[in-house]
Amino acid sequence: MHDDLIARAKAWLAEDPDQETRDELAGLIDAGDTAELSDRFAGTLQFGTAGLRGELGAGPMRMNRGVVIRAAAGLAAYLRKRGQGDGLVVIGYDARHKSADFARDTAAVMTGAGLRAAVLPRPLPTPVLAFAIRHLGAVAGVEVTASHNPPRDNGYKVYLGDGSQIVPPADAEIAAEIDAIASLHDVPRPDAGWEVLDDSVLDAYLARTDAVLAADSPRTARTVYTAMHGVGKDVLLAAFARAGFPEPVLVAEQAEPDPDFPTVAFPNPEEPGAMDLAFARARATGPDLVIANDPDADRCAVAVRDGADWRMLRGDEVGALLAAHLVRRGATGTFAESIVSSSLLGRIAGKAGLPYEETLTGFKWIARVDGLRYGYEEALGYCVDPEGVRDKDGITAALLITELASVLKEQGRTLLDLLDDLAVEHGLHATDQLSVRVQDLSLIADAMRRLREHPPAELAGLPVTNAEDLARGTAELPPTDGLRYTLEGARVIVRPSGTEPKLKCYLEVVVPVSAHAGLPSARARAAELLTAVKRDLSAAAGI
Repeated sequence: MHDDLIARAKAWLAEDPDQETRDELAGLIDAGDTAELSDRFAGTLQFGTAGLRGELGAGPMRMNRGVVIRAAAGLAAYLRKRGQGDGLVVIGYDARHKSADFARDTAAVMTGAGLRAAVLPRPLPTPVLAFAIRHLGAVAGVEVTASHNPPRDNGYKVYLGDGSQIVPPADAEIAAEIDAIASLHDVPRPDAGWEVLDDSVLDAYLARTDAVLAADSPRTARTVYTAMHGVGKDVLLAAFARAGFPEPVLVAEQAEPDPDFPTVAFPNPEEPGAMDLAFARARATGPDLVIANDPDADRCAVAVRDGADWRMLRGDEVGALLAAHLVRRGATGTFAESIVSSSLLGRIAGKAGLPYEETLTGFKWIARVDGLRYGYEEALGYCVDPEGVRDKDGITAALLITELASVLKEQGRTLLDLLDDLAVEHGLHATDQLSVRVQDLSLIADAMRRLREHPPAELAGLPVTNAEDLARGTAELPPTDGLRYTLEGARVIVRPSGTEPKLKCYLEVVVPVSAHAGLPSARARAAELLTAVKRDLSAAAGI
């Protein structure tokens, strides 16, 4: 076993095009570090519907140039088999470690395979890449990003020509082509021949951002903005300037791209502490709202003053606010969300007489809904201009929520006032998440198995009226690894994360409320129920 491991490591080393990972791997081989080598050569990083995502480093279980070149070659082979071998592939990248290298390698592989490749001019938000695919008529797009993962990670996200991310069976077909590549030496990688795009694509994206706003809307809301050390700042500032909003006050410590994300433990606005600097800036400057993007700017977080201090709105709250705003503006078309998002969207769409659809988790599914006008997911993702960007877009979402805050400001009201109105109209929909991060992935499998074998009969004293194993699929949904429990006045969904080592449980309770005066007691009841559901679900899952 030891000799076989060393032989595989040496074979990988012989092909590795990157001096940095070559030195790293050679060091491990010389030191005879079989534990670390076993981990890195335990298999290969699996290409799935999220593309690739993992820790940077040498070996097939890490993100590195060798793994990326194979992924690009697999994608090129897949496109050629589909008769798109002379098509255009657009490549974007963020400011993480190695992102520019991975983008350049992808362009070289596409060019070597006979496709045309075009690379965005510099690190830019993921939505600009999603827009560029449709705008330029590409057959596919690649974004090199690990979104809001820790600094040591990178990733590789693949889109097809409709501008939305891949779904089955494309992921498995591309994975099979990747597996068929025997050696990196078989993959032609010329030194030139692809195009580096100029700013005209970015200009076209920015021109479209205007379209998400009503022509005559007020533009008075003042914002504090953090880019979370990512690539959002310049594009968001340009979009806000075009729209005529007051210039956002920047969180200076997090404004510029920095792949080490020095001020946050996790560069995700949802993580504890990530918004602390933004809140400090808000306390000092007194804006109407705080806006945050994640590092690749496809997500948008919103915070508001609540009493004496600031708090983040949940993704479900922002999702409902944007929906109500679009309804008030007379939007038509289908409103869609993933199954883990709040059922309030369905109530808002239903009352407005608009079509509504639920999909599996992820924008790759939401973006495929026929006639989509607006889609959102509770993890801070909003698609407000599906004709331009068939994916979540943290820039246009920021524009739209700031327009809504401006409309309310003119009326002497706030986003919280509108949330109160929605609760009285549709019932108080309160959501929470039980999220368990693990080192050992088998703990997630154990919890799912325990729940499948012994589904809870009740949670928080509420009887479970329907327990569904989503792995079997439903009339509306293809199969996925998840469990859904419907209770009287509540709903719970449990699923493993697709991008992180986490088990995620999504909880929602709905408390009827007949008037604004009843909101405080309804909120107290909802909080009590959510706490009890969380406690009982933890016990049932053994986590």
